[in-house]
This record gives sequence, C-alpha cells and structure tokens, in this order.
Amino acid sequence: MGTLNVDYSTYTSMTIQDTTRRLRPQTISQDISSFHGLQTVSTYNTTRVDASSTKLQEVYQAMLISQQAETEKLALYRAAADAARLAEWEFHNAVLAMKEVVRGQYGSDSDQAQAVGLKKKSDRKRPSRKKAVAMA
Repeated sequence: MGTLNVDYSTYTSMTIQDTTRRLRPQTISQDISSFHGLQTVSTYNTTRVDASSTKLQEVYQAMLISQQAETEKLALYRAAADAARLAEWEFHNAVLAMKEVVRGQYGSDSDQAQAVGLKKKSDRKRPSRKKAVAMA
C-alpha cells in the first residue's frame, strides 16, 4: 500500500471564513506590512483579479475609509452615551428631590408618599428580637 501525500496548504484559501468576527489587530497589521512589501516588488503580475495590485489598492483604501468612519461614529456614540448617562442621573436626582418634597409636604405615612413609591411608615414592620436558644 502506498501513502498518499497531500499538500494541505492549497486548501487554506478554501476554508470557510467567519466574517462575523473581527480580525485581530495583529493580523491586519501583518496584512498591511505584506501589502506595503508587495509595492516594492516591481515584477508582480497575476491573472487573479482578487489578488491584483489594483484590487489590493482598492480594498486597502476601502478598509481605511471604513475604519475612519467607524472611529468617527464610535466617538459620536460615546458622546451620546455620556449625554444619556448624565440625563439619567439628572432625572434620578430630580425624582429623589421630589420624593423628599412629598415626604415633607404630606408626611411619611401619607397616601401621597405611597403614590410616589415610598413605603408608608405604618406599613413598616418593627424589628423583632430573636429569642435566645437555650444551651442544652
């Protein structure tokens, strides 16, 4: 019986790629270095359209534009998130102030205090002492 020698390196480009996850920055950096290195090879020529110098230049520029757009939108998102967080705190503090006013104006045992989410003083359970267990 003979052994079958298969070069699996030819199958690496045929693997299914999960494009829903981001590439590691190290991988992108290596790809950019390879692209810049290719620009020093004056005799590079291929019939593969997806590997041509023109296509590489196009997709490289498209990547840079997309990364810049992402960075700008991320900055806008962070600013919007900060504004929303501050607005939430401002609203929360206003509600706390309103509850203090209701408690002061109507009392801790009023229906109005209960209406704004405070517990009536009379509804609170008094703490009870636990009976000491006799040592046997």
